[in-house]
Amino acid sequence: MFHTAILIAILFIALAMLGFIYRAIIGPTIPDRVIALDALGINLVALTALISIVLDTNAFLDVILLIGILAFIGTVAFSKFLEKGEVIENDRDR
Repeated sequence: MFHTAILIAILFIALAMLGFIYRAIIGPTIPDRVIALDALGINLVALTALISIVLDTNAFLDVILLIGILAFIGTVAFSKFLEKGEVIENDRDR
């Protein structure tokens, strides 16, 4: 029963990821695309965790942390780029 529930959850997360990929490609505005990419990162963490449970291993825990960190840094960088137009400021006088 538990195994079936996890497989159903994997299916639903995969379907949600397809929707987010569509939103990231076709999104009407750039902030919509950034939010879709962030949601893709979150769903990728969830999908990796569920696959780790199905395979009964904890080998993917480092991968989960790495994906989470990269998704967070990517979201912050995109947000800063949208707000200021540049990610790394070269002028230190401001």
